[in-house]
Amino acid sequence: SFYTRRCITEDPSWSLVTVPHLTELCLQHIVHNFEKNPILNYLLPEHQKKVVDRLSTSLPLTVTANIVSHEDYWKRCCIERWQVCDVSNYGGSWKRMFLERHLENILKFFIPNTTDPKQVLELIPLCKGYVRKLEINQFLPPLRVDQKEESHDLADTEEDADFSEAYTHHYDLKDLITALPHLEELHLIYSVKSCGMNFEWSLFNFTEQDCSKLAAAVKMCHNLKVFKLTRSKVNDDKIKVLARNLLDHPCLLELDLSHNLITDNGAQALGKLISHSRLKTLDLCNNQIRHLGAQALAQGLAESSTLTSLNLRLNFVEDKGGEAIGRALLTNTSLKSLHLGSNNLSEPTAAVFSKVLAQNTTLTSINFSCNHLGLDGGKQLLEGLANNKTLTELDLRHTEVEQETDFLIHQIVWANREAARLGSLQHPTAEPL
Repeated sequence: SFYTRRCITEDPSWSLVTVPHLTELCLQHIVHNFEKNPILNYLLPEHQKKVVDRLSTSLPLTVTANIVSHEDYWKRCCIERWQVCDVSNYGGSWKRMFLERHLENILKFFIPNTTDPKQVLELIPLCKGYVRKLEINQFLPPLRVDQKEESHDLADTEEDADFSEAYTHHYDLKDLITALPHLEELHLIYSVKSCGMNFEWSLFNFTEQDCSKLAAAVKMCHNLKVFKLTRSKVNDDKIKVLARNLLDHPCLLELDLSHNLITDNGAQALGKLISHSRLKTLDLCNNQIRHLGAQALAQGLAESSTLTSLNLRLNFVEDKGGEAIGRALLTNTSLKSLHLGSNNLSEPTAAVFSKVLAQNTTLTSINFSCNHLGLDGGKQLLEGLANNKTLTELDLRHTEVEQETDFLIHQIVWANREAARLGSLQHPTAEPL
C-alpha cells in the first residue's frame, strides 16, 4: 500500500483505473480477430454492440453479411462508401442498401469474358435475403479481341454496330436474378455511361441474345412486380420476345419501356399483354407508336380489368389512335390515369373524350398537353365534364383551348379534387400506404 500511495503522489497520471476490465480485454481481442473467428452471436447483447461499434467497415462480406445484423454497422459502411445515402429508398434498412448497391456496382462494371462470374455468384448466399430492387444503368460489352488498326476509322455510324454484335453481348442476369427470392423491382438500361474517346455505337447494343436471355430470366422471377427497361433501343422484335415471356406473369404490376424504338408491331404485342396479365402500369413514353399501335393498345385496354395507368406521351397516335383509346374507355372500368401528351391529337379525339368524361367514373387524371385540340375541342371537353365528379386532373397546357373554356374546365376539376380530398379525410382508406 505504501508503494501504491507513493506512485500516486509521484505520477499524477497513474491510476488503478487504467487497467482494463477482463471483459474489455476479451472484447478487444474478439474485434482484433473477428475475421478469423467471428463469434458475435455467442455474446450478450450489450457486448455484441460494443464489438460491432469497433468493427472495421473493410471486413470481407463473407465474414459480416450473414453474422452482423446491427444497422449501425451497415450505416457506417454506407456512409463511408457513398456520398448520398437515402435509406428511405431501401425500406429503412441500411444493410439492404449496402448489399443492393454493392451488387449493382459489381454488375455495372462486369466485363464479359474478363471479369470472373464468381464475383457475382459468390454474393448470392450473402445478399439473397435482402435484395429487393436492382437498378443497373450500365452494361459493359466484352473487350474487343481484334482491335482495329488505327488507320481504319472506328465504327461511327449506327449501321456499323450490326457488324460487331458478336462483341457486344452483355452479362447474362439469369443465374443471379432467379436466385434472389425477394427481388421485386428490376430497372435496366443497356448503355455505357462514360465511354469517353472510345465511343462506338456498338457499345449501346441491346442484342437479340441479351433480349432472349433477359426475357427467360424475368419470366422465372415469380415475385417481380416492377420491370423497367428504358433508353436501350428496344425495337419491335425484342418487345415481342419480352411480351411473350411476360404473358400470364403471376406478379408483374408495372412495366416501363419508355425512350425506346417501339412501333405499331411492338404495340400489338403489348396490347395482347395488357389483356393477358395483371399489369397495372404501362409506360410507353417516347417511342414511335402510330394509330395502328394505339388501336391495338385500345383493344387490350377494352379487355383489361387491371390496368390503372397508361403513358403514351411523345408518340404519334394522332386522332385515329386517340379516338380508339377513347372508345375503349367507354367500357373500361379500371384505368385511372392516361397521358396522351404530344401525340398530334385534335378536335375528333376531344369529341370522343367528351363522351368518355360524361359516362366514365373511373378516370381521375388525363393529360392532353402539347396537342392541337383547338377552340372546339376545348368546348367538347367542357360539355363532357358538366356532370363529371371523378376527374381530378386534366392537363390542357399548349392545346390551343380558349382561355375562358380552360378556366371553366379548371373550376370543375378543382371542385372534384376538393370533394375527393374531403372525402378521403372523412373516410380514410384501409389500404396500406
